[in-house]
Amino acid sequence: MNPVIERTVKGAPGAAPVTRRVAAQGTFEMRAVLRNGEQVMVTVLLPLILLFGLAKATFVTFDTGGASRIDLVTPGVLAFALMSSAFTSPAITTAFDRRYGVLRLMATTPLGPGGLLAGKLVGVLAVQVAQVVVIGGTALALGWHPNPAGIPAAIVAWLLGTVAWGAAALLAAGRVRAEAVIALANLILVLLAFGGVVLPASVLPDGLAHVVGWLPSGALGEALRSALIDGVWPVRPLVVLAAWAAGLSAAAARWFRWT
Repeated sequence: MNPVIERTVKGAPGAAPVTRRVAAQGTFEMRAVLRNGEQVMVTVLLPLILLFGLAKATFVTFDTGGASRIDLVTPGVLAFALMSSAFTSPAITTAFDRRYGVLRLMATTPLGPGGLLAGKLVGVLAVQVAQVVVIGGTALALGWHPNPAGIPAAIVAWLLGTVAWGAAALLAAGRVRAEAVIALANLILVLLAFGGVVLPASVLPDGLAHVVGWLPSGALGEALRSALIDGVWPVRPLVVLAAWAAGLSAAAARWFRWT
């Protein structure tokens, strides 16, 4: 067996167990996000501003469908926050790591390619847990009442959305120039306004409303709203998310470049 491959699979002599290596990389990835002011702004502060603004600003009017403003807004804000942490930071950092040869070098360490990607996923999930705690806790203080029956469905939607957007981040980082990835990351902000994320697609023009439900952004927002407001399993949005997750993961596995 090739020495580099053997070291990647089995670990170099004296190397820490794979779980410890992945956990260490995940901790590093999480701290890198939380220490970056721009990333904290996108992943935590901007969602909190949206939460306060849409829940409390009376001059912003929209149809709540019988739900309270905070109950309608919170699932969408959580969807936006989870999208931003799964896509924006991993896409940008991975793109620049690839540009400067960091990915190629780390792939030859005991961590290995699989361990590196697993560490990035652990880091994303850790950031997302922090987002749910901070944003969800703030929403509860503002009077949010999530439907307990929908929490399992919301967790499934969260994980499917993370896989879909995380795979999209790797696909972008592995095929597009680093500078272009920064511009592409702004797609999240476009979807914030027109992707059926924070508010239901029903508030959009009819033609656009029919389209966004089939996007990973709209499907995630719809799934979380259906689960946390109505307490049901939103079958169609979950199927859409699963299809995007499978397709984008296959594309990332096929076309991601380490150098």
